[in-house]
Amino acid sequence: MRRGFIAISLFTTVQLAQAQGSVTLYGVVDTGVEYYNNAAGGGSFVGMPTLTGEVPSRWGLRGVEELGNGYKVIFVLENGFAPSNGTLNNGGRLFGRQANVSLSGGLGAVTLGRQMSMTMYSLTSADIIGPSIHGIGAFDTYLPNSRSDNAVGYLGSFGGFRLGATYSFGRDAAGPAGPGATNCPGQVAGNPVACRQYTMLLGYDSTYFGAAAAYDVMRGGNGATAPLSSPGYTDTHVVVDGYFQYGSGKIGAGWIRRNTAASAHAQSDIWFVGMNYYVTPAFVIDGEALRYVLRSHSNSTMMIGRLSYFLSKRTSVYSSIAYMINSQFGSAPVAAGGTVAMGKNQLGVMMGVQQRF
Repeated sequence: MRRGFIAISLFTTVQLAQAQGSVTLYGVVDTGVEYYNNAAGGGSFVGMPTLTGEVPSRWGLRGVEELGNGYKVIFVLENGFAPSNGTLNNGGRLFGRQANVSLSGGLGAVTLGRQMSMTMYSLTSADIIGPSIHGIGAFDTYLPNSRSDNAVGYLGSFGGFRLGATYSFGRDAAGPAGPGATNCPGQVAGNPVACRQYTMLLGYDSTYFGAAAAYDVMRGGNGATAPLSSPGYTDTHVVVDGYFQYGSGKIGAGWIRRNTAASAHAQSDIWFVGMNYYVTPAFVIDGEALRYVLRSHSNSTMMIGRLSYFLSKRTSVYSSIAYMINSQFGSAPVAAGGTVAMGKNQLGVMMGVQQRF
């Protein structure tokens, strides 16, 4: 009887283990020392960045359970943090980068929870520099932080084509802290438009080239940070970009139009073109040029160069240098989280180390 009980217990344990699937712990720790001149308060800055290095630091849990017949359930809990002081990024949330669960099958995946918008997916392949200390976030902090709370999303791939969309019932409920946050009060009972957001994606990827287009509309809410301080106000992004693979590298380029329809209308454009080249499998050179124009107000141009050397499959060291040219009323800082005196040009440099696990 005892042997039978043990056998049943072992069988049950195996069945539960199979049903639970797998859970993976992963992450990136990326930090270093940065410098930039012409800070808003005067003088220069030397110190450690809090928002990002070559990429933002994070850790996460990803779980997968196979359901059979090609279906599976996936959950992602992803935390963003600052290695310089150990604090949470993304508005102080425990899982501010992602917190969602998906049902995936042959026709794509449906995701529920805090998730990346289609704007972020559209930029992933074409933006060579990415969410780096020197990058596109200097002109629009939303772009490297484009995520939505309370969202339903879909993403599918069909013969190289990608189709995606998200709809948020209340896109931002974390308060004003963190880049890209607007202090929108989340899901608002009785108001069908306050703090809503929808994004859409159409893309194509092949062995040698790809292209993507995204459309992203955010609505405001009562009490939210200006300019989206009313449900009737909107902030719209349109992204069109593409990339081409060649030999040991890639070329990417794109255009982003932003329209803010609020108490005052604002329109801006960002153009970018970048290139990387693997000198050896362990040594890569990245470069990108970006042009920002805020209609009837200012313009800025940034040039970026980056060298990365892989000490192992998981560890690399890098150096990044960028130069920002601001017009008379331009105020784009060269570094993420940095400041600049209005109308001043700015040089930024960072040296860092990155470890993935």
